[in-house]
Amino acid sequence: MYGDTAAIRRLADRMGEQGDELRRDADRLVSAAQQVLWEGRAAQAMRERTAARAVALRRTADQHDDAAQALRRHADEVDRLKDLIRHIARRVRGLVEDARSRLGDVADRAVDLARRIAPDPVDEVLAAFRPPPEGHRDWLEVRVPGGAR
Repeated sequence: MYGDTAAIRRLADRMGEQGDELRRDADRLVSAAQQVLWEGRAAQAMRERTAARAVALRRTADQHDDAAQALRRHADEVDRLKDLIRHIARRVRGLVEDARSRLGDVADRAVDLARRIAPDPVDEVLAAFRPPPEGHRDWLEVRVPGGAR
């Protein structure tokens, strides 16, 4: 979710200002029409047409207000979602870091356990030893690990 909410809010403000300007234009238009000095059907038609245009301008101003409000709601929602994304990302990163730490601890413990349960190499050599027959002269060639004879 991306969006420059400050820019969206500036646009909303401009839309609101344009709505205000349209209302002022409608008021000026009606005021100008009422100040016309001539009378008759043409004057009345002009005033009616002017009043209809003023209503249309005010309706357009209301639409600008609605658009500005919609933009503000959108900016609020974008900010809310950006905050939620940051919160979720921070939480997930923490979970990932914790999992990696736990896995590292497991690996360290496994190495320690392997060292503790691994047989002594000297024991392995001694266990694999096949002695010569009793009293045989090959006993003179036997070397015991660690240098003893």
